[in-house]
Amino acid sequence: MAKAFPTDNPFLRGYYGPVNTEADAAHLHITGEMPKDLLGTLYRNGPNPQFAPRGPYHWFAGDGMIHAFHIENGNVSYKNRWVRTPKWELENKEGEGLSGSFGHPLFTDPRILELQSTVANTNIVWHAGRLMALEEAHAPFALDPATLAPKGYETYGDKLKGPFTAHPKFDPETGEMIAFGYSATGRFTKEIALQVVDKDGNVTRSEMFEGPFPSMVHDFAVTKNWIVLPIFPLTSSMERAMKGKPPFAWEPDKGTHIAFIPRKGTVADIKWVTAPACYVFHPMNHFETADGKIVVDVMKYDIAPLFPLPDGTPSSKEPPPARLFRWTFDLSGRSNTFKEEQLDDRAGEFPRFDERFCMSDYRHGWIVAANVADAGDGPRTNGLIHYDLKSGKSAAWTANPDDRVGEPVFVPRLETAAEGDGWVLSVVYRAAERTSDLAVFEATDLARGPIALAHLSSRVPAGFHGNWRPGTLQP
Repeated sequence: MAKAFPTDNPFLRGYYGPVNTEADAAHLHITGEMPKDLLGTLYRNGPNPQFAPRGPYHWFAGDGMIHAFHIENGNVSYKNRWVRTPKWELENKEGEGLSGSFGHPLFTDPRILELQSTVANTNIVWHAGRLMALEEAHAPFALDPATLAPKGYETYGDKLKGPFTAHPKFDPETGEMIAFGYSATGRFTKEIALQVVDKDGNVTRSEMFEGPFPSMVHDFAVTKNWIVLPIFPLTSSMERAMKGKPPFAWEPDKGTHIAFIPRKGTVADIKWVTAPACYVFHPMNHFETADGKIVVDVMKYDIAPLFPLPDGTPSSKEPPPARLFRWTFDLSGRSNTFKEEQLDDRAGEFPRFDERFCMSDYRHGWIVAANVADAGDGPRTNGLIHYDLKSGKSAAWTANPDDRVGEPVFVPRLETAAEGDGWVLSVVYRAAERTSDLAVFEATDLARGPIALAHLSSRVPAGFHGNWRPGTLQP
């Protein structure tokens, strides 16, 4: 019998609480005017546990659920489905949760451990004709783009070795997908795998190198000539886990170590830069200047949020916020230091940009304006910010204090449109009604508010990342 979810965990109630239904809606009700030129599907992924977990629950550990909004001729349809991973299938058959967060060995059924299953709950991407749900400890999990039915693991003919990041980078010029995977030789190991998949789905590079210590490496950066992999002191330890301590913990004394790997070289050519302890879940964009410097814009935390110290005590009194910074590296000198510039003092997360300009100097970026590590139910500042990084100006749209705003995804008006010419799509939770809307904004005029809203009669829980796939859903 399925047990009720515990009510003492803020990531299992309110906006963060899971939904237990899968739905299909052919025609969402629309307020405003949905742009007729919008043609495609917004896929969004996030944790939505099927059953009450065993042991302490972490937000990052729930089963993946995909929410798909298809827009065509001004109409919006909606479909949501759990990602039917091997873990999901076994628990669904048994009718109860069999796993602790992150497969914690003290709380997880041996059958789940043996499956070594993905939860596929963090991101969803389209590349080389494949729609793939991603997390960061396993291979991608492929889905049918129209039905969201499972197709199984995508290993590119068994040429993909080890885990695969939830945040691959896509080169707009070559069509390549660049990826990595931490804990590459087993759980909580310090080896990191590096992979490149070409535009046709062929693995063209597969290497491995050793980091300074086992760490949760959530995201990275790629420029035209460099792969930039940051190792922050959010460490992992099997020894801790087996003693009932946190498998992931904040150890600032270990500092930050950033690997620079040439795209046209090998891991033998790594250059390392050290930095003070901090944490970054997500960069915005990353590029090289005309004189060869490397620029990475990041949402930086002084302390890693959502994870404790090694002894299990909180790493901070309050949930720490992230703020937008620009890091500039000069690898030509003898010093391994870098320049840091704070671009905004407002809290935010989930940075996005016009990804046609990935790895290029760029002008426009968007973030969620909130401390997303704070799972409190009360009113707070929440909305979206648009940055014009050339003029230094920004503009914001603020939601109702009790509502919550999801990651902004940019969609160009035309593939040939100028940078930033298009729309931003975001899923907005309405606390009073306990429903969600798909909101469409003019990308560089956020302050105007949504130009169209597609209304659900149900709720989309707090999630992580999504992406736009242009075109119809027909094969």
